Parts: sequence; structure tokens; C-alpha cells
Amino acid sequence: MLPSVSQNHYQVLGVAPTAAAADIKRAYRQLVVRFHPDKHGGDVRYEDQFKAVAVAYGVLGDAGRRAAYDHQLAQASRRAQETQRQQQYRPASQHVYGVPMPPPTPLRTRPPAGAHERHYQRIPQQRPRFNARDWLLTLLFIAGIVLAALAVKVTMDRVSASSNYDDGLRAYARGDFSAAYTFMDETLHFRPDYAPALQRRGELELFILKDSRAAHADFQAALRQPLPRRVAATTLYHLGRCETALGRPTAAELRYTNALQLDTALSAAYLARGKARLLDLRQPALALADLNQGIAQRQRAHFPTPWHYLQVRGVALTSLGDYEAARAAYFQVLQAHPRDGRTHFLLGRLAAHTRDSVAACEFYRRAVALGYEYARPAQEACK
Repeated sequence: MLPSVSQNHYQVLGVAPTAAAADIKRAYRQLVVRFHPDKHGGDVRYEDQFKAVAVAYGVLGDAGRRAAYDHQLAQASRRAQETQRQQQYRPASQHVYGVPMPPPTPLRTRPPAGAHERHYQRIPQQRPRFNARDWLLTLLFIAGIVLAALAVKVTMDRVSASSNYDDGLRAYARGDFSAAYTFMDETLHFRPDYAPALQRRGELELFILKDSRAAHADFQAALRQPLPRRVAATTLYHLGRCETALGRPTAAELRYTNALQLDTALSAAYLARGKARLLDLRQPALALADLNQGIAQRQRAHFPTPWHYLQVRGVALTSLGDYEAARAAYFQVLQAHPRDGRTHFLLGRLAAHTRDSVAACEFYRRAVALGYEYARPAQEACK
């Protein structure tokens, strides 16, 4: 059945009758995504629109069917114009409701008035007065329109932001970090102050894109919003990671401390602060206390401890002169990663502290053999 001019396939796709095939295809793809029933919870209205778009593209997407359809539209338009012309024309002698109508009667007028009858009077023109009340009503009406438009925009922005954020979380969960970053970016385009999206984008920038400066800005923006204590603590921990990557160890220690003030069970903050205090601030005693606390918390929660923190704990014990405990920490790392060259190098340094040069040289040799080139100068010094 041929649709009317106001409901033809071109208007369903929102393109002109002269549109190119590429424009028709692009419009179809956009409308299919927009009206897909799965995206609107199976709403029947969107399903009907989705079907109408599919039917329209089935005709206009095929060159032969489109040509036949254009011909039918042209014929329908000509028939409509002819019908309109016939309705506008009515002879003077036509029959109305089966009754013959008489010919029109000639128009009769009186003779023109004489000069004594003519009298011209100037009618004063009255201009409408726009008083203060009218101005107030006009301004209130304009303000109402503006507020209504703003309310609609805010509502639509929130809906779009929520939809993009949910899509970003699904992409994040399945490991598609590029798509997740794009969705989070779109979410923040509609809601720049949406803290969950700022946190997720900051995590992607910090851990995936390695852009610590951009992540730092996102985490700071998230902290300006009201957050639950644990969420704020995690955000401060990530901000400390950014400070460490940017070469600001004092600021990083402060961020880790603030995070632990909000959540004392955040073992990652203890481990990160211990590492910063040992390697950057040269505070081995405080570092060892933090590392012990973080490792103990993870063990109580039955979480595995990242092996490089055990390695850092061994360095702290070595700095404090507790060589036996340091050796035990290094061998605990080797049980999980026996081919880690850095751990063999640290064992060599520990043997050198205890004046066991034979063991030190052997550990240096193993470190170089496992690819840890920083141990080569120490190995060459043994020869």
C-alpha cells in the first residue's frame, strides 16, 4: 500500500527525496540504533518505529525499488493536484445536492454620493498601551519557557549520561577498555560532575593509558563531590598513585594517609605508603610498619599479597639490619617467582652485607642469567 505524501519512506528516514544512497544508509543506521526495542525495554511504540524504518530502508536501499517508488510518489502527487483543481472549479449552472442553481444575480448599487453627502472625519488612531503589568507577565512567560527548556535539557542529559555510564561499565567488565573510556567520556560530556564516571575514567587513565596527569585531574574532580567514606578513601589512594607517578612522594604520602584516616582496612594504601616511605622518603622503620600492616590485613582477608611488596619488605628489613628476616622475605618471593632476576640481585646484595662474597657473586650471576642487567656491574666486580 502506497503511503501518503506526509508519511512516505523518505520522511520516515528523515532524508530528502534527492538524498544520495550513502545518506539514506547513514540515516537508517542511526535510526535503527535509536529505535531498537532492546534499548527501550521492549516498548511497543519504539518497536513500530523500528519496523517502519526497516520497511522504508528495504524500499529506498534498493535502487530499482526506489525508482519504482519515486514514480508512484510522482503519480500520487499529480492525482492529488488534479483532485484539488477539480474541487476548486464549480460552474455557475452546476447542481448542488441535485437542485439546479440559478445564475448569479447582477450586483446592484446606488449612484455615487454627491458632494453634499460626503463628509470625512479623521478617526484618531489608538495605540495599545503596554503597562508595567504587561511587561511583568511577558517576562514571567519568557522565564517560564527558559526554565522549562532547561529542565528538559537537564533531564535528557541525565538520561544520556546514565545510559552511557551503564554501557561503559559493561565494556569495563568484559575488558574492552577503549570502548569503556569512550563511554565514560560521553557520560562526562553530559554530566561533567558525575563522580562514578570520573573515578572510572581516572582508573583507565592511570592503569591502562598511563596518563597520570589526566587521572590526577579526574580523581580531584571526583573528590569535590559528596562521596561515601570508603569510596573517598579509594579515590584518595588512586590520587596517591598519581602523585607517585608524577614524582611527588611527599604529596603521595599525604594522600595515602588521608585515605587510611577514612578507611583503616584499606591494605593497598598501607602497602603503597610503605613503598613510598622506603624508596622515596628513606624512612625504613615507618615503611616496614606500613608493609607489615598491609600484608597482615591481606592475609586475614585471605587475599594474595602482590609479590613485589614482599620484595620491598625485604629491602626495608635489609636497611634496618634484620638480614635473616630479609632473606626469608626474598625466598618467599622466589617460591612464587623463581626466575625473577631482581630478587636474586637483592639476595646478592644481602649476602654482600653479611660479607659472604661467594654467595653474593653466585646470586649476581643468576640475576644476569635471568635477564636482570642491573646486576651486571656487580657480577663483573666479582671477577
